[in-house]
Amino acid sequence: MKLLYATTNKSKIAFMQKRVAYLSIELLSLADVNAPILHIDENGNSPLENARIKALAYFNALKMPLFSCDSGLYIDEIDDNRQPGVNVRGIGDCMNDDETITYYSTLADKMGGKMVARYKNAICLILGEGQMHEHMEDDIASDPFYIVSKPHKMRNIGFPLDSLSVHIKSGEYYFDREYSDKYAEIDEGFATFFRGTLNLGK
Repeated sequence: MKLLYATTNKSKIAFMQKRVAYLSIELLSLADVNAPILHIDENGNSPLENARIKALAYFNALKMPLFSCDSGLYIDEIDDNRQPGVNVRGIGDCMNDDETITYYSTLADKMGGKMVARYKNAICLILGEGQMHEHMEDDIASDPFYIVSKPHKMRNIGFPLDSLSVHIKSGEYYFDREYSDKYAEIDEGFATFFRGTLNLGK
């Protein structure tokens, strides 16, 4: 089936295309359907609230099956009231990629050169009026990883923290490992969600 991913982030679209590549889903972008770019106030307090806000805004505008995702960053060494959460780039997404890398590399340096972090991910899928499906469980959350103070030379536009992300067991930057290795733990979680909500079978 055709399913719209309601995001303007090309990196997120590429990421999700790999997650659903073996399912019976044709993933569409906003550009594919000539959708208007909406200015949405993502003022939720959790990844799921923001995913819902975006999905509802685009569904109300387009009236077609679609989904939106959001994520939050949670760092073990930081108190709950100082967690980045959905404000990974600061309040109002004020930091660009380079500024985000500088901010977190400086923070890691203050923590001794590295800190343990994880992403909590959420998805909101709307198939029609009154047909909303939401998910924010551990099966689509990342495994813990290190954010380190020394950035890798490579960049992944739209995912700035990839340059600071290090695999805990090996101590290697994820850029130096197989791409699938970083996201293997959440692939089946997303696939299970789509199979169940879209009745795609195994």
